[in-house]
Amino acid sequence: MAAPLFHPQFPPAIQNVINRLYTETIEQDPRVRDMALAGGMANESHRGFYAAMTDARMPVTPEFGHLLYVLARTTGSRRIIEFGTSFGVSTLFLAAALRDNGGGQIISTELFPAKAARAEANLREAGLADLVEIRVGDARETLMPDGGEPIDLILLDAAKDLYLDVLRLLEPSLRKGGVVVSDRADADGGDGDRAAAYLDYLADIANGYRVASIATQALGQTFLHDVAIHVCRSAGG
Repeated sequence: MAAPLFHPQFPPAIQNVINRLYTETIEQDPRVRDMALAGGMANESHRGFYAAMTDARMPVTPEFGHLLYVLARTTGSRRIIEFGTSFGVSTLFLAAALRDNGGGQIISTELFPAKAARAEANLREAGLADLVEIRVGDARETLMPDGGEPIDLILLDAAKDLYLDVLRLLEPSLRKGGVVVSDRADADGGDGDRAAAYLDYLADIANGYRVASIATQALGQTFLHDVAIHVCRSAGG
């Protein structure tokens, strides 16, 4: 994979787990995806796609992972919500940032118990498990507001047709200046109308966001992402 844009010096315990997971991704994810494709599931718009991909890591690119680290560090994040744990690659980058910020909590949610268990094991191996709570189930239930501290950063990286539902669920707790980062909502299938509705929501300045799209590279491919800053709603919004 391409060299990352940013180069934080992670301790070996963290970097070794990240390196292993990317190596496993290159070795194993294409096989799992080919099996899903053979079963008629080319992308997440097909029913059963995520179940077919339970053995795939499906990580963020190294560039994007390091960007997540830098965003969490520069915003001084102490409370992060993640929609889509998978094997915990993005979680590792974010938890490393919390560690370097002096502590905090990530609440991450994963639909499949087997993936959640693998992510928890990876976080323990990296020495970051104390910073992360993984909740198993439908994010619209597991991420219900709990009256906790304000949210500093939200990462949306799972079923794209649920992005707007999850954002609006969390939005009342997102602090002014908080960041919403998402894997590109209109990529890789999914419900196009609902993905477009999420992007339209971020683009409407009345909803209080300023958004920019970015691209990262891995394995000769380009991956698109959106980064939005929560400014404030307009009067009456």
